[in-house]
Amino acid sequence: MSRASTSTPLLTPARTQTADGKTRRVGVEIELSGMTFDELVGHVSDFFNADAREESRYVHVVDAEQGPFKVELDSDPIKDLEFDTGELPDMLSDVANVALDLVDAAAERVVPLEIVGPPLALDALPEIEALCNRLRERGAKGSRHALHYAFGLQLNPELPNLEADTLLGYLRAFSLCYDWLKTRQQLDISRKFTTYIGPWPDEYVRLINAADYQPDLDQLIDDYLKHNPTRNRALDMMPLFAHLDEDRVRQVVDDPRIKPRPTLHYRLPDCDIDNPGWSFSHVWNDWVRVDDLAADRERLAAMADGWRSHHEGRLAKLVTRWEQETASWLNPPTGS
Repeated sequence: MSRASTSTPLLTPARTQTADGKTRRVGVEIELSGMTFDELVGHVSDFFNADAREESRYVHVVDAEQGPFKVELDSDPIKDLEFDTGELPDMLSDVANVALDLVDAAAERVVPLEIVGPPLALDALPEIEALCNRLRERGAKGSRHALHYAFGLQLNPELPNLEADTLLGYLRAFSLCYDWLKTRQQLDISRKFTTYIGPWPDEYVRLINAADYQPDLDQLIDDYLKHNPTRNRALDMMPLFAHLDEDRVRQVVDDPRIKPRPTLHYRLPDCDIDNPGWSFSHVWNDWVRVDDLAADRERLAAMADGWRSHHEGRLAKLVTRWEQETASWLNPPTGS
């Protein structure tokens, strides 16, 4: 068991339990470079003091006390590139192994290495902070290290419940905070040269923040799919909506990469793990402020009113930027 420590306490959201009274959990995915695949497997295994097993050539699993942590090359074509050389003549087997070694070396330079964590209870998240710190010490590199790196970090927070009104609260809160979150994340220049996650269309943001928009679950899903028929969104609702109504989602976006699960899928544009000024706690604490906003219906409604007024008034947009106004609607960043 590792000993987690963090200089910035991780905040706890106002809603800590699911509808069945269990502690909410969060899945975390971290992309990085700066080391070989085998080195990363070794560092994760040492951190958790747990054995690693090979699931495939490019996917290893560290069976930590908290659950299985997958270490993989984040490229489906590369992960699928595996064949048995045992049946080949020695000379051909040697050639095949050399070819795979060359693929390894090339892939590790341009394809992100990824750690995919299990769903963790909220009070276990300091382990992720400590793991990031350990990997930084061992030479991990993030997306600002080179122009061709476009590595991100993903949060998959379990929800308090799956009612339409609750989901709408998260949609509104995230849409209203998106500009603020983007400035807080210090979008890396590599993202400007790569196709990656995008915001929700303006038309959809206006729809969900309309004062009279109160959809049932079917309408909520249909409206999202109409305006966002893609996984390429900063807050990707496809996994959650596929969990709730997979047939409805597959009729619009039949993508095998959509894995149904009762969580949000927050895809941050950057993982700046080699920057001493970056930390998982800052990323998480920003999310908690969005999570708490989603739970505060009165404040959320008032903020939506403010957003509509701001975007309807040309003078307001000239005098202030919405991301500046957003901070005044959020709770003070205690411990952040």
